[in-house]
Amino acid sequence: MRLLKVATCNLNQWAMDFDCNLKHIKESITRAKEAGAVIRLGPELEITGYGCEDHFLELDTVNHAWECLKELLLGDWTDGILCSIGMPIIKGSERYNCQVLCFNRKIVMIRPKMWLANDGNYRELRWFTTWKQKDQLVEFLLPPEISEALSQTSVPFGYGYIQFLDTAVAAEICEELFTPIPPHTELALNGVEVFLNASGSHHQLRKLDLRLRAFIGATHTRGGVYMYSNHQGCDGGRLYYDGCCCVVVNGVVVAQGSQFSLKDVEVVVAQVDLDAVASLRGSISSFQEQASCKTRVSSVAVPYNICRPFNLKMLLSSPQKVMYHSPEEEIAFGPGCWLWDYLRRSGASGFLLPLSGGADSSSVAAIVGCMCQLVVKEIANGDEQVKADAIRIGNYTDGQFPTDSKEFAKRIFYTVYMGSENSSEATKMRAKVLADEIGSWHLDVCIDGVVSSLLSLFQTLTGKQPRYKVDGGSNVENLGLQNIQARIRMVLAFMLASLLPWVHNKRGFYLVLGSSNVDEALRGYLTKYDCSAADINPIGSISKQDLRTFLRWAANHLGYSSLAEIEAAPPTAELEPIRSNYSQLDEVDMGMTYEELSVYGRLRKIFRCGPVSMFKNLCYKWGARLTPSEVADKVKHFFKYYSINRHKMTVLTPSYHAESYSPEDNRFDLRQFLYNARWPYQFRKIDELVQELDGDKVAFKESGDHEKLGATEGVGGMGVVAAASGDPKAGL
Repeated sequence: MRLLKVATCNLNQWAMDFDCNLKHIKESITRAKEAGAVIRLGPELEITGYGCEDHFLELDTVNHAWECLKELLLGDWTDGILCSIGMPIIKGSERYNCQVLCFNRKIVMIRPKMWLANDGNYRELRWFTTWKQKDQLVEFLLPPEISEALSQTSVPFGYGYIQFLDTAVAAEICEELFTPIPPHTELALNGVEVFLNASGSHHQLRKLDLRLRAFIGATHTRGGVYMYSNHQGCDGGRLYYDGCCCVVVNGVVVAQGSQFSLKDVEVVVAQVDLDAVASLRGSISSFQEQASCKTRVSSVAVPYNICRPFNLKMLLSSPQKVMYHSPEEEIAFGPGCWLWDYLRRSGASGFLLPLSGGADSSSVAAIVGCMCQLVVKEIANGDEQVKADAIRIGNYTDGQFPTDSKEFAKRIFYTVYMGSENSSEATKMRAKVLADEIGSWHLDVCIDGVVSSLLSLFQTLTGKQPRYKVDGGSNVENLGLQNIQARIRMVLAFMLASLLPWVHNKRGFYLVLGSSNVDEALRGYLTKYDCSAADINPIGSISKQDLRTFLRWAANHLGYSSLAEIEAAPPTAELEPIRSNYSQLDEVDMGMTYEELSVYGRLRKIFRCGPVSMFKNLCYKWGARLTPSEVADKVKHFFKYYSINRHKMTVLTPSYHAESYSPEDNRFDLRQFLYNARWPYQFRKIDELVQELDGDKVAFKESGDHEKLGATEGVGGMGVVAAASGDPKAGL
């Protein structure tokens, strides 16, 4: 037996906070060494933080990373342990995203990333270049101050692996695993047994299974020990890095860290037998044949044994059942942890939420309540950092600290019901009951006086008095009256967030939380600069369907039973007067259902469909119930309002990223915001297709699966794109 103890970790780094990041790196190495590990793997770009973005273009960022690495190497941190540390490095005139492999106070090798993540939320090619010289390791001259401090002039730089006396170890950095020909395939044929994957991978609903299957697949048919490390937390942007560091041996998970956590440092240790890797490879004939004619990969020799012989005192890690959270748990814990990081790092004293009693704002309230529960639980488990942060934010004195989530919520969470003459008693009561269940400091405000003052001013200026549609007014008047109410609520929310702490003799300010969902943003069903305008939004990239499922889950699992009634109520903005024969409903206003919106969103973003392609695919998907002409009307209606309202995405509140079809304009979904909303060429093409089809329907048998147009049908014949447009897992 060749027994090897390895350690990987989740680190809650903060972009550009070098003190914080270095502290976490040191703590993770200390824990790894205390556990007896001889390999320690950290996340990608862990010294700087992954989310530095254009700060990577600054020489200071690279220089500070070298200074931190020097501090690690001058101490005893790397004595007897191979440490893989992520940082940016400039070689010549190129900047690379690198893993620096250190051992016994020396840099053994620098491995630059060969394939960069450059889609979706990732823009690595903006800051780094890919390493292209796969056939050799080159000499890299260390910066003079580093060279002098380490008494080391140069180091091998490039694609290769480290050859110890008893095993071989190599890095495979994040995106490289997901390329068509990942490096581990070639490295395995060259005898590498331990793979180190340093990653900066963000949370997305239902994504974890894809990631873990990649680790399992990497070693299932070719053998090996696959170590994975990731960031965990909000490092300063819209993304939440969801940890889940793990160790996989021959396709079997033997160690797994948490996906969501308030901990700053989590270290996972595994003890493995490398003879199991050699045995598997020796039993696969095709592996042997391919290894015999492999392309040679360069290596760096390190004359040192890192394995131990058979010893019953060293127990081997056993297979584990992989831990997955349900989507409802992901919505609770991911945004909840993201909010905690944002709160404690922003200097704010709490949150303020306009709570309407509807599904969206209630979802946000429940997530804040979940955050409070997580904080109290982590303090009870002995986390001193969480305790210190909670004491500071909650303004506890005399040795007190949070022990009850409702009491903690009362200190850090304001909810405000901003009612008008158009609001119902039902939503008012729902908001109050939910606030009581969570423990927030709840206010009930009537905005009619402010609305009346503005309308009086308008009448004085113009001599005109606008009316609602139900009272005979035009669509322009109706929309204007609704927008006044919505925007007053935004102004009032920010005023209260800045002044209420002063009123209650508290320090600091409160962050205003937004509560618009991804489907409303896609359709533009929100008022520009209304309560969708906030400091941050924890649900801005979550679909209405997922939020409703979350509310049902939270009613039972978070202890907020009133959420069940809130979820069952039809969605309404309550911006128009209620009459005996009229009540405003969101889906009626939009001219489409939330389920349909999710389908449109996936086709538009994930499957890259323009109007014509969307029409063709939806003819297959909805052909059992709708004629091509009816499908065409729906597609045109969506694209008309999507394009009219696209400008709203330019000022969309920074939102937690959770969904592949998010229309967020600043980082993820980059498109123009001034459209010809008539789409003359595309719509004409659709009309021509409808005429050619002459009202034909698709040859589907009518089934219950087609009763809801947004559902994922189990009927054959519609193709991959149309079928997947109703699948929440699409686009992962």
